[in-house]
Amino acid sequence: MPSHDGTGVLNHRLDGPASGPPVLLGPSLGTSLAVWEPQVPALARARRVVRWDLPGHGGSPAALLPAGSTIADLGRLVLDLADSLGVGRFAYAGISLGGAVGAWLAVHHPDRISSLVMVCSSARFGEPEGWHERAALVRAKGTGPLADTAPARWFTPGFVAGSLVDDIRAADPEGYAACCEALAGYDLRDALDRITAPTLVIAGREDQATPPAHARELADGIPGAGLVEVPGAAHLAGVERPAPVTSALLGHLAAGSDDGSRHAAGMAVRRAVLGDAHVDRAVARTTGFTAPFQDFITRYAWGEIWTRPGLDRKTRSCITLTALVAHGHHDELAMHVRAALRNGLTPEEIGEVLLQAAVYCGVPAANSAFAIADRVLREEGEGPLNGGR
Repeated sequence: MPSHDGTGVLNHRLDGPASGPPVLLGPSLGTSLAVWEPQVPALARARRVVRWDLPGHGGSPAALLPAGSTIADLGRLVLDLADSLGVGRFAYAGISLGGAVGAWLAVHHPDRISSLVMVCSSARFGEPEGWHERAALVRAKGTGPLADTAPARWFTPGFVAGSLVDDIRAADPEGYAACCEALAGYDLRDALDRITAPTLVIAGREDQATPPAHARELADGIPGAGLVEVPGAAHLAGVERPAPVTSALLGHLAAGSDDGSRHAAGMAVRRAVLGDAHVDRAVARTTGFTAPFQDFITRYAWGEIWTRPGLDRKTRSCITLTALVAHGHHDELAMHVRAALRNGLTPEEIGEVLLQAAVYCGVPAANSAFAIADRVLREEGEGPLNGGR
């Protein structure tokens, strides 16, 4: 859901469960929040994903970042956005300029950053003069000349840039120029050792804008930082090679999760799969004796297994139904037939799963399963299944 209410908050988009642990995603200069589109489906399964636009880019007004502003000013805009959403502590990932904003936040507001990912970014983006010259160029001629050369800066030869180039053509020249000036004044090399958040640095091996040497400098300077170099990728590595970037990002976020964030992620998925009414009843029945078990299944089953990106929820429902048939867990089976409907299975597909189970789990087990599923589907208004004896 996109959002900009004209109150001085960066334009942003929210994805994923509202109760999930928050992760803020910062874009690269010249792009909009769409640059993170390849990563959002996996991230949003368990997390509250907040993408934002730079001033003068996408839906953010250029006036949010006056001429002569700094990375600190951009960082404060991100904190204002988080505050407006009621987000206190959050994970952060940023591309290039967006990564610089995250590094500044990690240095100056460590209490707000739970983990940090810097993608194709740097502690210093070259000499200030080059950025001042680019700012003067766009103020005089607009962003068109830069859009013409953007694919060569962003991607390896032969990669189709697609609609991302439209973002830089549509960018407000004054907002773009102000971002250039912020980059001109950015130099965090002497402060990298002050970053205490768990940090991952991702580099594109073919990146000419921020070569891998920049990533190595970050990884060497930030205590305990990890480094992933993605082959066959240039500056927008997450667009050109989305799979390895997404995998590295998810792995880092999972490694940095504490029990509280796993519980929050698990509860969000549990509600999405089983429904609010079921979860509310389970929570209401929780006693001091059963509370540790409820916490365990929320963190482990829902927060660690159901949130993994390797299988979609529809596939996980198929596997779960089969396992419950095999072990004769009839109450759980009824619950997961309802869950399978929420996860996108049709009654016919549920029937196919049960027929498959009949071959490998036994006809008597499948016969009971068909009777249970038939009852549940009737209760849910989905009509009867054919099967059983």
